[in-house]
Amino acid sequence: MRNDVPGTEAPLKLKTARTLKWNTVDRLASQVLYGVVGIVLANILSEEDFGLIGALLVFQAFAIIFADSGFGAALLQKKTPSESDYSTVFWFNLIVSVAIYWMLWLGAPLIADIFQGDRRLIPLSKVMFLTFVLNALAIVQTNRLMKRMDVKMIAVSNVIAQVGGGLLGIALALGGFGAWALVWQSVTLAGIKTGILWATGHWIPSCWIKKESLRSIWRVGLSVFSSSMLNTLFQTIYSFVIGAFYSLVSLGVYTQADKWSKMGSASISQVLTASFVPLLAKFQDDSDDFRRYVKKINRFTAFILFPFMVGLAAVGEPLFHTLFGTKWDAAIILFQILVIRGIFVVLVSLYGNYMLAKGYGKRLFIIEIVKDVAIAVAIIFTLYYRSVEILVWGQLFASLVTYVIIVTMVGKNIGYGVWKMVRDLLPFAISSLVMLAACVGVEFIPMADPCRLLLEIVTGALIYVVIISIAGCLELKEATSYIFGRFYKKHRTVNGG
Repeated sequence: MRNDVPGTEAPLKLKTARTLKWNTVDRLASQVLYGVVGIVLANILSEEDFGLIGALLVFQAFAIIFADSGFGAALLQKKTPSESDYSTVFWFNLIVSVAIYWMLWLGAPLIADIFQGDRRLIPLSKVMFLTFVLNALAIVQTNRLMKRMDVKMIAVSNVIAQVGGGLLGIALALGGFGAWALVWQSVTLAGIKTGILWATGHWIPSCWIKKESLRSIWRVGLSVFSSSMLNTLFQTIYSFVIGAFYSLVSLGVYTQADKWSKMGSASISQVLTASFVPLLAKFQDDSDDFRRYVKKINRFTAFILFPFMVGLAAVGEPLFHTLFGTKWDAAIILFQILVIRGIFVVLVSLYGNYMLAKGYGKRLFIIEIVKDVAIAVAIIFTLYYRSVEILVWGQLFASLVTYVIIVTMVGKNIGYGVWKMVRDLLPFAISSLVMLAACVGVEFIPMADPCRLLLEIVTGALIYVVIISIAGCLELKEATSYIFGRFYKKHRTVNGG
């Protein structure tokens, strides 16, 4: 049944726009701060320092998945979670996170043995792993705000935490503490964010773990958990392989390329998940409205995703030279490959969210199996060459193959054909390729790297906007209308107009 009640869709549309705005502000501000701090630390700390932390992040990634157990996504997917649902998830996550922390504490010497036998990893890991316990405490607080599509305080807590953690990390790095600067930066960030959400959330658990709630949430949570475990395994397997079989210096270079490439893809993916999964869940029983919103989300995602990621790849060399000089030149080509791969990663993640919002949580596991088989095959064929660059090219190819398979499967399951899914992306993909060609042309103009970077960004942005304006893409009109419309309304209110 279509929602034809007058005045109903407009408030929902405005609420969605506000949620999207604050999620975007959150990710943009957090990533700017993260980027500034990262630039400073990358110029102070060594490749080996980043390699040490990269090794720990392999294990921390799994600990985070176990701590959440898929329950966070299950709460988002559930139409009307009860107070007992929230309390059950909170206590379950807390118990599991503390148990895993002590297991990792005891296993710290084994972690050191895996990565070149470097004993520095033992004390580093015992402090670093506190972060996932602190983050587990904030899962329910965050999900309650996301479920209400009221994410302003999430953005505020993230920004303040980034500032606090970043300042401490820089101070310790300047003081010569090496990898410890990165460890305490992470712990401080998690602690500040969790503290703010608890101080402002006005929620405390109302009961202990309820079997009924655990059972109902577990049905969706188990599928998400299984999918997330496999996803994390194959996201971190490259760091594991490089750190265990190459060197911690090589891992440090890869970690930098991977980190900077994910600043774009992870931010876009998180914004879309937080903004659109709660919205789509409202229409999971209404196929017409669901497909209508899928089309809008597909096009809006492509409108932002393609120019941003293709543009990052285009400016990779002048960007790294401007920020780091020549210190991280070995990471440039890895960064460019991983950025293009990020396009397919975001799209596959988006399509998985369609399945989750539609109530097909169990099928996420199938999506993950497809992704992981492709990655495993790519590793087998590229590991022989003993080259980090070849390994990363394998990642890109695996992601492309995964996208082709997943778009076919998801299109059939949600009743929105494969060609329609692809057609939604084409105008923005083609415009971005034209933009890329223009940026490559700028590379041949002799000038300083900062000037080249600025010229490529301006040229690329102007060309992209002109092309989609000529093509009459509604996404540009809607975005500018919302931004400037809200600004105009606020300006009139402030001036008494």
